[in-house]
Amino acid sequence: MKLYIISSGKYGSRIVNSLAEMGLASSMVGLEELPEDLPEFIDDFSSHLPKHIPPADLILAVGLYGDINMVVPLIAQKSGAKSVIIPIHDPKQVPPGLQMEIEESAPDVKIVFPKPFCSLEPVGDQFIDQFASQFGKPLLEIESDGLVKKVKVIRTAPCGSTRYIAENIEGFPAEEAELEAGNKLHNYPCNASMTTDPVVGDTILHLAGYQTKEAVKRALGFATRSAVVDHETCEADECQHECIKHCPQVQIGLNTVTLNENQQAVIDPASCGYCEICINECPYGSIEMEEKKFPL
Repeated sequence: MKLYIISSGKYGSRIVNSLAEMGLASSMVGLEELPEDLPEFIDDFSSHLPKHIPPADLILAVGLYGDINMVVPLIAQKSGAKSVIIPIHDPKQVPPGLQMEIEESAPDVKIVFPKPFCSLEPVGDQFIDQFASQFGKPLLEIESDGLVKKVKVIRTAPCGSTRYIAENIEGFPAEEAELEAGNKLHNYPCNASMTTDPVVGDTILHLAGYQTKEAVKRALGFATRSAVVDHETCEADECQHECIKHCPQVQIGLNTVTLNENQQAVIDPASCGYCEICINECPYGSIEMEEKKFPL
């Protein structure tokens, strides 16, 4: 796979360095660093096109803010790439309207906007999926006998945090591992924004933490905390499924809250980030937080 990267700012540099250190250096056919002080609105973004654009399979744009992201489809066109990843780590980076404009400018190119980058999973595109087999939503294997004995990273967050977390939760009691994984993400530290994203109703840093904890929960085979719906009081016929509409994980494409045969909400303990937003939004008070062992 031939990977061409457009990068800007500290976040972009961190991703580039991390990917190179984790074995992608040989796949990088080009790297363009753009200034981070570019204006949010740009009339002629073509003037920022790199002078030399090599043939590429996948374009990765990291850390770009505002209209400069419109240069990405042009780069894809000139490189021959049909696959593009534009990860979002800050709400101001690529608002929904701009995402639509980028997609409309390149209808023959598959473009994904993972929010955060560590939520990326295969999407049915050859080169995005090849990248996502190694980098994106964390995937772990854990050996445990009550204590976490060994953690194997199958897929790592592109920033490298998963490898750091895996090394630092070994030796912890298994039932404390998911919480400790979230703590270690903050220690790394995660570079995602702590500003509430108006689209998802939560911070992108929190979303990154939810992906990390989910990886630990799934690898252990159980969760220790989750929001739970009381189906005796859940008034599915009356409510507008506010829990689904407001769940941050659902907003980024996960099936954290689904409906059963009675159209009542069911919450997946594996991907529940226990943000408590659904609890606050439920008009009937039918959701509460429970701490117990939830087999997955």
